[in-house]
Amino acid sequence: MTMPYETILIVVLALPFAGSCLAALLQSNARNAEAWLAGAVSFICLMLLVVSYPHIVNGGVIRHTVEWVPELGLNFYLRMDGFAWVLAALIASIGFLVVLYARYYLSPQDPVPRFFSFLLAFMGAMLGIVLSGNLIQLVFFWELTSLFSFLLIGYWYQTAQARDGARMALIVTSAGGFCLFAGILILGHIAGSYDLNRVLASGDKIRAHSLYIPALVLILLGALTKSAQFPFHFWLPQAMAAPTPVSAYLHSATMVKGGVFLLVRLWPALGGTNEWLWLVGSAGLISFILGAFIALFQQDMKGLLAYSTISHLGLITLLIGLDSPLAQVAAIFHLMNHATFKASLFMAAGIIDHETGTRDLRRLSGLRRFMPITATLAMVAAAAMAGVPVTVAPMPRSSFRAGMTMEIMFCVPRRSMTDRKNHA
Repeated sequence: MTMPYETILIVVLALPFAGSCLAALLQSNARNAEAWLAGAVSFICLMLLVVSYPHIVNGGVIRHTVEWVPELGLNFYLRMDGFAWVLAALIASIGFLVVLYARYYLSPQDPVPRFFSFLLAFMGAMLGIVLSGNLIQLVFFWELTSLFSFLLIGYWYQTAQARDGARMALIVTSAGGFCLFAGILILGHIAGSYDLNRVLASGDKIRAHSLYIPALVLILLGALTKSAQFPFHFWLPQAMAAPTPVSAYLHSATMVKGGVFLLVRLWPALGGTNEWLWLVGSAGLISFILGAFIALFQQDMKGLLAYSTISHLGLITLLIGLDSPLAQVAAIFHLMNHATFKASLFMAAGIIDHETGTRDLRRLSGLRRFMPITATLAMVAAAAMAGVPVTVAPMPRSSFRAGMTMEIMFCVPRRSMTDRKNHA
């Protein structure tokens, strides 16, 4: 019997949280059981998403609503369109690989139940962001990602570096979350609802409103802090005190992707103005250049990868700020590519650190002679990061038909390219 799509949506969101609770109850020496549990949860979520793919690829949207306080616009509303499906698939698939990696990375002395419990909850919180159809609900899951990232970054809390990095990440992203909440309240006030469908359909009304700029600035502050974009980029390198599986997941498919996800998600409602072009585009351009420049002088492998993440997310933010359907498609495409090669590079860095006891690039010259397999895989991932042909997945020709692609991704009518001029 085929599971209804609405049930799939509920299970995909609920399963990681249920797995997190169960993982916390297992014994500290149940290393294999923890890994099997976390791996099974992420794999089942991925398979359920695969089952829903035929419906999504044909432009369908899966919805599930539970009324809570409808008078205040507070309903539990799950919504999965093409864009949400892409992000959810990345979260589940890379989460599965991170679980396998963590099984062999963590030492016998590490508290394994706590790690996998937090990791599954982190996965669930990120899935909550991408599957939320109510903006207040999205903010709730947004703050959950800040909480669980704090717990994961500070996993080795015995070290001052881990405590400081976790504290900084929590303060910056939580402050951004408060700004986002204020911006969402303004957005809901203008649109008359916090329902994502109604907000996206109210783009003209929102852009013409006197509160448009305050809402845009507040939401942008939330997005920039989450994705470690200038001038809030400083927290991400400090978060490298986390275990490498956490770093790989954080950079590739979870929290730092939340900000750019939000910008793409709200682009139909907030984009199309000079303010969007200059504010979003400028933040992305500065982050793109600054991150790449600072990365050149890093001696620590994870530090270099952290600044490269800032740079790549800056490129994605810049593309979003360019405010055209084709640029949005390119941003989503690079978001997917970045997730794959950045997870691979962090895992390679973790293997090297585990085997050599150092991440200092000055001490690792000639390592390919001793670790040829790791070196080969790292070179392929690095080539993908550099955009070398063959190592990067090709963009399907049909994706350049931006009108059709954007309608499938957002399930809203495509805006005219003259909208920005009309609302300047």
